[in-house]
Amino acid sequence: MLSAYVINGLITTCILLLCTVPIIVKYRGKFHPQRSALQVEAKSEDATFEALLEYIKNALHELSHSQMADAGLHEEEYRRRIHQRAELRRALKNCANGSIGDKRFVKNLMSELLVNGYGLNEKIADTVMPFSRPELFSTQDQFEIIFYQYQQKFGADALSRLLDTYDLAEMRYSQPGEEDGSYFVTTEDIRYIYDCEYRPLSFMEKVDIIVQRMYQHYKGFSVIDDIRDQRIDGVSGGVSGMPEGGISSSPHWPSDRYVFEQTSAPTTNGYESIWIFYKGKTIHLSFLSFGSERELKRVCQNIYKYNYPGQLSEANGYKVNEMKDGSRVVVVRPPFSESWAFFVRKFDIQSTSLEQLISGGNADFPIQLLSYLMKGSRITAITGVQGSGKTTLLMAMVKHIYASYTLRVQEMAFELHLRSIYSRRNILTFRETDHISGQQGLDLQKKTDGTVNILGEVASDEVAAWMIQMSQVASLFTIFTHHAKTFRDLVFSLRNSLLKTGVFQHEGIAEEQVVHVINFDVHLKRDAEGRRYIERITECVPRNPEHTEVDPNASSSYSYRHVMEYRNGSYIPMEPLTPTSVEEMGEQMNAKDAADFRSFLTRYWEENYES
Repeated sequence: MLSAYVINGLITTCILLLCTVPIIVKYRGKFHPQRSALQVEAKSEDATFEALLEYIKNALHELSHSQMADAGLHEEEYRRRIHQRAELRRALKNCANGSIGDKRFVKNLMSELLVNGYGLNEKIADTVMPFSRPELFSTQDQFEIIFYQYQQKFGADALSRLLDTYDLAEMRYSQPGEEDGSYFVTTEDIRYIYDCEYRPLSFMEKVDIIVQRMYQHYKGFSVIDDIRDQRIDGVSGGVSGMPEGGISSSPHWPSDRYVFEQTSAPTTNGYESIWIFYKGKTIHLSFLSFGSERELKRVCQNIYKYNYPGQLSEANGYKVNEMKDGSRVVVVRPPFSESWAFFVRKFDIQSTSLEQLISGGNADFPIQLLSYLMKGSRITAITGVQGSGKTTLLMAMVKHIYASYTLRVQEMAFELHLRSIYSRRNILTFRETDHISGQQGLDLQKKTDGTVNILGEVASDEVAAWMIQMSQVASLFTIFTHHAKTFRDLVFSLRNSLLKTGVFQHEGIAEEQVVHVINFDVHLKRDAEGRRYIERITECVPRNPEHTEVDPNASSSYSYRHVMEYRNGSYIPMEPLTPTSVEEMGEQMNAKDAADFRSFLTRYWEENYES
């Protein structure tokens, strides 16, 4: 038998338990808080891409708008939470402006929420995207998987490595025997590459791919989101295919049916228009689509909004701006344009040296010549068509301007980013705004102690006229870009700008002013295969009124000489620099550079400069 002591102990224990259990049940909610709204009971049969995206939107909204005053936190923890919320809000704002770091932060948080909050697992991932049945992948799925794998290996060079590996940036023809080729990447190309590159994905790789797909529809730029971040020359959308509503709504166009009957090619929609600019070639990614006009419109309405440049509207049908990473973005919309479209232009500041940009036979010759033009303070035009590399060459030439000189830059949109490249130099850049015109900016520059004036682009008559006047009195020398095709066209264009703005009334006087300002023209060319090179460097030679020699290149006020030309893949010295230029350039250089310049002249034009 049990002793009375043991029996009494058991009875006491039972009584305590009977008293304690109701108390635990009553206060259970106070010691075990309810499941957070960020956590859900995920079921694979209920999981869809839309459901995950809705969860992410709600979760990020709760995290970025949570109220902490009633949370009962200690002061230190309260401040930490406030800081975290502010950081999240900033990242959510900036990730859509081209900030790679903020984009990475938001995507990492999305991954954490999906795995730890939603309960995303392998089974659910395979339900959202058919990873377990690759034969069900769409072309976009296959491309994004391949692209993701290349990004893991090559980072920002992933797309260029993919294009080069499979020769996708070469001239191609839609039909055998065609004479007129173009650049495009097809669905068949992507399916072939996917078959070659396929490998099983880990769970976290699947999560990364799902997160990117969600991000680009939520905060990103749809199917071009990761493409825009790559080290390419640019990307555009909405520039081909049938605009929304077709063209038959316009009385000036024939019916859609008539247009379709006149061409053998199937018509495509405007939202199926995605093009990249790579190594001077415009390549159509015909396998990609925004999916709808609404999605293309969303991208256009968001991609230009860094630093609040104003509202894109029917009354203001275009915007020119830059993104946080320095890319230039242009957006247009109806009724100004026939459809919504955007153009992102990127500038590779890592390649801003003449040695990296100029290649080919005897490349040292133009590299040294351009260097001496800058050291010799020559007013230099950089001309060529769009995409020929004018802006990038200008960035590289600035390196050879003496570091003691102050630089003042005028642009339509910030794209030279000279302070990022040459951070220890005295450089200040101005741009046009809705209330400050280009000529007002140039007028202000005269009051900012600038030694060298740089114009990103002379694109209007007013700016051209101001550039000519400024080069005469306001600075030591000027560098600018222009779209002229020949040196004669450059002179005519600048002369006509002086006449149109009323600065001069007489054509001959206006032309004389231009040719006494412009010293050299560096003309760039991009051939049909996308190769970019300096086609020629031309010196302007103002004519002496008493000069009577017949010159086929001469006009009433000037002649010109090509001092360098690109022929058969090599840079060839042509006519020597004039004695006037040699003397004036030498006066602007320090003693060492002046001596090296004389040696340079003797090396390439020995018979003209021998002592």
